[in-house]
Amino acid sequence: MTSGDLDWRNDDTDALFAAIVAIDTVDQAVGFFRDLCTRRELEELSHRWLIARLLDEGLSYREIAARTGASTATITRINQWLLHGAGGYRAALDRMAQ
Repeated sequence: MTSGDLDWRNDDTDALFAAIVAIDTVDQAVGFFRDLCTRRELEELSHRWLIARLLDEGLSYREIAARTGASTATITRINQWLLHGAGGYRAALDRMAQ
């Protein structure tokens, strides 16, 4: 990660992430994210997470596009972050597999 990758990070973003880490249950997360995000934002985040999981399962871009309706450009972008991003997708996928 280069320093330019972190230029969006500040006290407010750190406070948001600290609040997320403090969540104990799925139900608490549901309440927090429903208050924080619009339905559309939640749908978009869920869609990205689904695509990351399908990529991790080894599905092809074509299979993922057919299953999710996502464009291959979106799938490519998510795969780039999965393979070369900050490691967030990989860490979450590994934790979910445990």
